[in-house]
Amino acid sequence: MGLESSLSLVVTTIGLALLFDFLNGFHDAANSIAAIVSTRVLKPQFAVLWAAFFNFIAFLFFGVHVASTIATGLVDPAVLTIQIILSGLLGAIVWNIFTWYYGLPSSSSHALIGGLLGASIAHAGTQPLNWYGISKVLAFIVISPLLGMFMGIILMTLTARLFFYSHPSRVDSWFRNMQFISSAFISLGHGSNDAQKTMGIIAALLYSANMLGEHFYVPSWVVIICNFVIALGTFFGGWRIVKTMGMKITKLKPISGFCSDTASALTLSFATILGIPVSTTHTVTGAIIGVGSLNGFFAVRWGVAKNIVWAWILTIPASGCVAALVWGALKIIRI
Repeated sequence: MGLESSLSLVVTTIGLALLFDFLNGFHDAANSIAAIVSTRVLKPQFAVLWAAFFNFIAFLFFGVHVASTIATGLVDPAVLTIQIILSGLLGAIVWNIFTWYYGLPSSSSHALIGGLLGASIAHAGTQPLNWYGISKVLAFIVISPLLGMFMGIILMTLTARLFFYSHPSRVDSWFRNMQFISSAFISLGHGSNDAQKTMGIIAALLYSANMLGEHFYVPSWVVIICNFVIALGTFFGGWRIVKTMGMKITKLKPISGFCSDTASALTLSFATILGIPVSTTHTVTGAIIGVGSLNGFFAVRWGVAKNIVWAWILTIPASGCVAALVWGALKIIRI
């Protein structure tokens, strides 16, 4: 491949990475605004503006540990090629569009990871895979929703006891205001963890194309543009999934919306500090189920939750298979 065609492929792949970043924000907008919209504290058009702003400024509060994990912690960087990264992105994008169309709150993060792993396996088998890094990601598929759920239960229990003797209308008024803070907090968590996944992909692409020098790092322009694009995606929003997350799983009130958002945000911040790419969708769903379950077993619509879990289980293998097929097609047409 000539220098000019190689550069064109790099630019095209960066464009696709930013498209994925946009779809991530679009697909996962519900994670940030589901509670504040379903409790009618904010109308959707204002809620997405609020969430998008905090998505964008998230890079000011967290490092790039998650980006480093995506770029170097899952697959040996020496094996990664432009074609692998391109195939992985396309696998993730196809799965994101499919699940968005059917209103399934699947994980954009795991779609990206599945795509990257699927293309890498198609290229070089399982040898270059970093099983320690992959095991952390797989473990947090279970840990993040459970942690979100337990945090939601704990926060809801403590808050209910603290305000037990307060007048319901006054409590409702307080927590309608508090939801502005909790929604901002979860938008920061979403912007930090999820935007870093695209940062990691672009940085890995630049490193594999020998555009970063001998040592891997995430350029500042990549950090800023990834946070801007995910915020743009959040601004346009994914209303099909808002309905599932905010209204179909359980009925939320301002106090339960505040507790679910805060539980989700704490879990996301914890994972981001550890450099673990987790699913915002998994975490938020777990927290909503946690606060809803305190109203009784039947307060949670478990049939909807079951469909969501199936989407989680299928995401990594499905996006990986699509990415492997794309890699095979690129090889046939010699790109």
